[in-house]
Amino acid sequence: MGAVPPESAVGRLVLAATPLGHARDASARLIDAIATADVIAAEDTRRLRTLAAALGVGITGKVVSHYDAVEAARLPALLDDVRAGRTVLLVTDAGMPAVSDPGFRIVAAAAAEGLPVTCLPGPSAVTTALVLSGLPCERFCFDGFAPRRAGERRRWLETLVGESRAVVFFESPHRLAETLAAAVEVLGADRGAAVCRELTKKHEEVLRGPLAELAAWAEEGPVRGEITVVLAAAAPSTAPSVASLVGAVHERVADGERLKSAVSAVAEAAGVPKRDLYAAALVTKE
Repeated sequence: MGAVPPESAVGRLVLAATPLGHARDASARLIDAIATADVIAAEDTRRLRTLAAALGVGITGKVVSHYDAVEAARLPALLDDVRAGRTVLLVTDAGMPAVSDPGFRIVAAAAAEGLPVTCLPGPSAVTTALVLSGLPCERFCFDGFAPRRAGERRRWLETLVGESRAVVFFESPHRLAETLAAAVEVLGADRGAAVCRELTKKHEEVLRGPLAELAAWAEEGPVRGEITVVLAAAAPSTAPSVASLVGAVHERVADGERLKSAVSAVAEAAGVPKRDLYAAALVTKE
């Protein structure tokens, strides 16, 4: 735990949530922070200036870019600013910094030094999608972006077969149809879900229903905009059959994994006996 420097010697790091699409969702505290921060680190400096103009607020501090490719390089100078007594405001294009966006590294580094860090809460695509999904969401987990590669995506979906919480994830509109089709295969056609598109924006759209219906809609395409998907929790009484999991085992083996390891991973995720799945995999292999 880092020692906290004297209060007079340091400034602070402020993470602030920005509107998902509608500028009027900005909090009064965010408006004040944009106007008064000594330094603003923005994922896209042009979008920051567009937001400031929409809010009618002038930027008086220094503006620096802070996106994935430069996040590590910007870290030393931003920490120096905080140490020197300046207020550094960190914003991303939309929603909360560090949630599938830049921000984690500087928070961890500032916290390790005991530098003051605070947050201005606000819009989040995760919680917005959850409440609009119409699905039970007393307990949920967030999985960031779905894996891009087919094999990795299938293995990720396999871990959700018996998931007892609602699951929220982001997906590119160009890969949505493929991901939903894979979800139908792994999670079942009747698993409840919601696809939330362009949240809070002019063309906001929320589609709710079983995965099979949503996959068919996405296949018709084209799908545009920013996508957040919510999956319903698995029904407690539904357990996949051993036979339905054999294909997943063989896919993992085809990717280079040992049969026993593949069986163990799939069986554990699905909650079925490893011995039964191993026997079924051997039979179909022969």
